[in-house]
Amino acid sequence: MPHPYVLLSAAVSLDGYLDDTGPERLLLSGPADFDRVDEVRASVDAILVGAGTIRADNPRLLVNSPERRAARLASGRPEYPLKVTVSGSGDLDPAARFWHTGGEKVLYTSDKGAERARALGLAADVVALGPETDWRRLLEHLHDVRGVRRLMVEGGGRVHTQLLTQGLADELQLVLAPLFVGDADAPRLFGPGVYQGGRLRLVETRAVGDVVLMRYEPTAPGTGALPTAADHHWLALACELAARCPPSRTAFSVGAVVVAADGTELARGHSREGADPVVHAEEAALSKIGPADPRLAGATVYSSLEPCARRASRPVPCARLILDAGVRRVVTAWREPDTFVAGADGSAVLADGGATVVVLPEHEERAKAPSSHLTGR
Repeated sequence: MPHPYVLLSAAVSLDGYLDDTGPERLLLSGPADFDRVDEVRASVDAILVGAGTIRADNPRLLVNSPERRAARLASGRPEYPLKVTVSGSGDLDPAARFWHTGGEKVLYTSDKGAERARALGLAADVVALGPETDWRRLLEHLHDVRGVRRLMVEGGGRVHTQLLTQGLADELQLVLAPLFVGDADAPRLFGPGVYQGGRLRLVETRAVGDVVLMRYEPTAPGTGALPTAADHHWLALACELAARCPPSRTAFSVGAVVVAADGTELARGHSREGADPVVHAEEAALSKIGPADPRLAGATVYSSLEPCARRASRPVPCARLILDAGVRRVVTAWREPDTFVAGADGSAVLADGGATVVVLPEHEERAKAPSSHLTGR
């Protein structure tokens, strides 16, 4: 199911702490970065913090700039983003500033937590997610019911850890402050967990006053049928590659990327690439990787269109090429129609060969666009 774009935002000391152990919150950022955060808040549909952050910091989570609030209203959006928190127990102070400032609020909790929260009279929409809180269900509800397309997550460390380790964070905006905390009892940004094995992608770095902003994107593919934020990034790239295909009246325009388990891009390709008028995208990408490359066994192939099960131009279809290469996971945006091949079902060929096929239909329209003259859309 579609999720919002999830942006994690945090500031840490040089030794990786979110705060110290003093009675007052440690201010890691300066005026220039506070204004940048205000700008980011104004750009999103919702802001989320965990229950621990409400208890520890008692935040208001507002857009402070009157000009930015006015711009939101002028664009047809609420003056303030939706404020979101999550608590398994539902045990939160009804007098906290979170509930009494800004616009609408929603609490996601467990079934038992919902009973407690309603008994406390929290000034929020209380949504029960089942026996336990579940991040995927929470994000689906925000997207489908609340219409949230961009979600800013401002903490705390436990929330950031869970979203990253479950592959649900699209972006990390990390601010590094020029000071040390040095207290082993102080809270850190990330706790222990199973993180992606490879390197994240650095998108941007810049000075903001005396702090440094670094923006990262996760790169590691998911495992099995559950998609990760990185799966969406890589499939979006495959759709971009499809737009580079020379036009054709007899074949779809398709892009493909092969990515190792640690997030390393192994190769990319697109239909009719180079001097070959009949090469398919997956075929073009796989041809650039040595057949003995051990990373293929754990790799994922991203293809804007379902890999072909049969083809007239070559003896081996792309679904079989993928299996022969040792790849056992494929992510695609749409299933091949019967335009050129009746009963095309590359997914079945892949599944019969032991591969997992993940379809992300939210990318379908973008994937179809370069072939709109063939699909009539």
